Amino acid sequence: MAKLIRNRAVESDDWVILQAASGIDVFPALRGRKVILPLSLFLLEEEEARLQLSEIGVWLDSHENIKHIAGRLNDLPLIALNFPVFSDGRPYSTAKKLRADLKFGGEIRAIGDVLRDQLCYLERCGFNSFAIRADQEPEECLSAFSDFSDTYTSTTLQDQPLFNRRT
Repeated sequence: MAKLIRNRAVESDDWVILQAASGIDVFPALRGRKVILPLSLFLLEEEEARLQLSEIGVWLDSHENIKHIAGRLNDLPLIALNFPVFSDGRPYSTAKKLRADLKFGGEIRAIGDVLRDQLCYLERCGFNSFAIRADQEPEECLSAFSDFSDTYTSTTLQDQPLFNRRT
């Protein structure tokens, strides 16, 4: 079972990521499992997926808009945001919008080209789960969360910028 970082701890990943929108023919093989569905398959087959799968999460590519699932956030325990390449920053904005604007309280997972160097910043934007790239060791990546002792700006973890926190 793959490992990931969730809430600053290394854990086994109990979710299956369905990589392609291949249709409902894969659901019987995944019956009773927790599955992260691509947005397109979720939108087409949500009802069938809910009948056959234990839990459903949705993954969005960086170009996909959260407006498609905004009305269903209370029904989703997990939203995975895909980084197709390290330098694509759009999922940072999506996570911040989910946490700060839409008040999503579930798990926001970074998937794709996720590296140790991003973890501290990802957490500040609202991510709490990280499926880091296969060439990265999860245990070694935990130190990323203590790279910086404080932030100047407000974050999803700290709503006041540093200048407002100083007395």
